[in-house]
Amino acid sequence: MTTSVNNPTDPFGGYPVGMIKIHRGELVAVAVIGLILGIIGLVWPRATLLTVAILFGIYLVASGIFRITVAFVADQLSTGLRWFTGIVGVLVVAAGVICLANPFGSLIVLAFVIGVGWIAEGAVDIIGAVRGTGNPRWLGWLSGILSIVAGIIIFVLPALAISTFVAIASILLIIVSISTLFTLPRARKSASA
Repeated sequence: MTTSVNNPTDPFGGYPVGMIKIHRGELVAVAVIGLILGIIGLVWPRATLLTVAILFGIYLVASGIFRITVAFVADQLSTGLRWFTGIVGVLVVAAGVICLANPFGSLIVLAFVIGVGWIAEGAVDIIGAVRGTGNPRWLGWLSGILSIVAGIIIFVLPALAISTFVAIASILLIIVSISTLFTLPRARKSASA
């Protein structure tokens, strides 16, 4: 029999040993892949950015085609919603084609969208600090000012911002992957019948 003893202090909660081995193997695989991707992101940031932009463009094209298909085949949609879904689908396909035609340009647009989001988030934090809705108020002010400054920096230096995102994400991916490898559940021998 290959089940673990049902013990309340058992971190595996009585799962079969074979299942634990599979879970452990999945964790190792994911951690190794994450480690490799993190290193690739640090060593070849430009290629990483290009890959992300191309995958984003492919995603948009596929998503747009799906919306167009829904506009034609979904019986429960009203005529107005059918037209709206189809038009949005065409626009999303067009955005995907533009991303594929100019991948780095689409990354700059993405950086600007992030910048706008940070500026808006900073404004909301400052308004919350003025109204006193958050405690402590100084933290709202600090968060708001930092978000607005970060958004402005993205508008001024979008390429640097994107490269920084890739570097930070790659470093975090490496750290998380290494910590996953060091915190894996121990492999256990199966209990004999």
